[in-house]
Amino acid sequence: MWLKLLLLLLYFLILFVLARFFETIVWYETGIFASQLVDPVTLSFHQLKTILECRGLGYSGLPEKRDVRELVEKSGDLMEGELYSALKEEEASEAGSSTNFSGEMHFYELVEDTKDGIWLVQVVAHDRSPLVSKVHWEKMVKKVTKFGIRTGTFNCSSDPRRVLHPKHCYWSHHMMSSEYAALSERPYSPRTDPYCRKRGWMRSTLIMSVPQTNHSKGKVMLKEYSGRKIETEHIFKWITAHAASRIKTIYNSEHLKEEWNRSDQYKVKLYLFANLDQPPAFFSALSVKFTGRVEFIFVNVANWDNTSYTAEIGISRTPSYVLKTPEGIYKYGNNTGEYVSLRAMDSFLRTLQPEVNDLFVLSLVLVNLMAWMDLFITQGATIKRFVVLISTLGTYNSLLIISWLPVLGFLQLPYLDSFYEYSLKLLRYSNTTTLASWVRADWMFYSSHPALFLGTYLGHGLLIDYFEKKRRSNNNTDEANANNLEWLSSLWDWYTSYLFHPIASFHHFPINSDWDEDPELLLERLAFPDLWLHPLIPTDYIKNLPTWHFHDSRHVEENLSESSQESDSDSEIERCQNERSQPPGCMESSDQTCSCQGGRNVGTSIKENSEPDWSSWPDNMLHCTECVVCLENFEDASLLMGLPCGHVFHQNCIVMWLAGGRHCCPVCRWASYKKKHFTQPVSSVSGPAHS
Repeated sequence: MWLKLLLLLLYFLILFVLARFFETIVWYETGIFASQLVDPVTLSFHQLKTILECRGLGYSGLPEKRDVRELVEKSGDLMEGELYSALKEEEASEAGSSTNFSGEMHFYELVEDTKDGIWLVQVVAHDRSPLVSKVHWEKMVKKVTKFGIRTGTFNCSSDPRRVLHPKHCYWSHHMMSSEYAALSERPYSPRTDPYCRKRGWMRSTLIMSVPQTNHSKGKVMLKEYSGRKIETEHIFKWITAHAASRIKTIYNSEHLKEEWNRSDQYKVKLYLFANLDQPPAFFSALSVKFTGRVEFIFVNVANWDNTSYTAEIGISRTPSYVLKTPEGIYKYGNNTGEYVSLRAMDSFLRTLQPEVNDLFVLSLVLVNLMAWMDLFITQGATIKRFVVLISTLGTYNSLLIISWLPVLGFLQLPYLDSFYEYSLKLLRYSNTTTLASWVRADWMFYSSHPALFLGTYLGHGLLIDYFEKKRRSNNNTDEANANNLEWLSSLWDWYTSYLFHPIASFHHFPINSDWDEDPELLLERLAFPDLWLHPLIPTDYIKNLPTWHFHDSRHVEENLSESSQESDSDSEIERCQNERSQPPGCMESSDQTCSCQGGRNVGTSIKENSEPDWSSWPDNMLHCTECVVCLENFEDASLLMGLPCGHVFHQNCIVMWLAGGRHCCPVCRWASYKKKHFTQPVSSVSGPAHS
């Protein structure tokens, strides 16, 4: 887990360096930085209108470019990064999605019961055409969606609670002609649409839902559009006017002084000092989004004669966005990425005054990014990588949810309020630094380019995979293939045993497990409680078991003895052949010096006095010359593998034994994944059997 966390931090460092590299390239090619100010005089009329649309200011009735330019200057400084983002957003923007309400309950749940957003709903009366045509409605949806305003359509004719007119009923064909004629002559009554009549929607109109109070989850009021001009700009101006009505507005210095020195429930206040009729739409949308956390105040300095108090509090120019916290005053827009836009200011305020939900989402993203590192760290077959990845995702997300439950409980305790306030104060201190502004700018950059973010993550993972393979390059190909086969065999054995034996006994459960040596196994037990009853032993430990080659010095001496016997007479060979047919052979006679095995002559004294080369054996490994799995002797240069208990086998034999789900020694039944502490050195045993 700590390795994955380290790799994730390294990945974030790479993203930070890569963003600085991109800034250097842009500066080298264009000679400008993203934080460099732009003179609105140099912009075209189309670019000026694009900036105003992104900031949420209406420009209807301003035919001259000079008027539009002045409105841009009054709303705030323009940076190169904001201009680039606005133009790119206009090119890539698509029509936003609009909700079609199925009835009264659907409308109530989304519009009236949702108290943390603004809704714009087009109500279509029965047998009436919509107030806004389809083309203009798509333009309106596209215009307001960028400010977090949700849209929808409520058709009174589609309300399931509506009472149908007799001529629309299926049973009208079975009525008597006189009865049907009498009912059909009745004019259509609004009572056939009870919900629309109750709301007073007798004709097609536009409805806007705005939170009424400055408290979180307050009341919602519905306002109906009463304008005569059904145009996008006029409707948008009506929306921004109603959204701005919930922002506190200050018109003189005395009121500003009183508000500036007043202490209330709001710890964080955002002031806008500007010469505008009303605050921009993004400022009003943020006031709804941060209801109960940040108070938004608009200071209209259009008709101010006395500016001494503004100079006293440090406001030397307008427009200015000033953040007032208990720690001091912070002027927004002086650092990298602090643009006058909804997205930039939203990320800025989220880092200063986050909600518990924001912290949970952040931890969820970080944990899943860290879990996906297992896809590249794990070596072996592709199916093994993905199975391990799914297991890691389940483990980490389960632990995250389990760990958040006590945190949510602690936050409800009253005596932890001071700790919570100190935490927010530390967070505000750290997020008003230059480094924090760089991080926010990088976050906005990579979130607007998800392909680049995913590409860099994939490249980082491939590098991890490459270096992990280099680190394990000491394992040969046959061993790697055996590990893949053993893992698949172990997985299949566990799966079939789980199907046929869902209630596992404690017979195979490792009671004396050493959690300090294998913390990952403990995490798996905590995340999946069923594994306490049916443990799944990971087979990765097999790759760490010691392996070496068996060197038999007797094999060399046999070759020397064979070369010395080549000069013997044919009569001696015949005598040996005759003795071979006599049981139990020439080995019974102490006077004989030959051993007829396989047609070779080897001195008995040489074999008895010679032993294998034990110097190449690891410590605490029992000396033996036979594998109890296949019951064959070790041949020269054969690959051996030892278990923690000290018993030695053929590498292929013991791997197949362990891969079958038998995670213990075939001789002593000691757990093959658990280390064994020896109190005294292991004695050498040269016999063919294990001790």
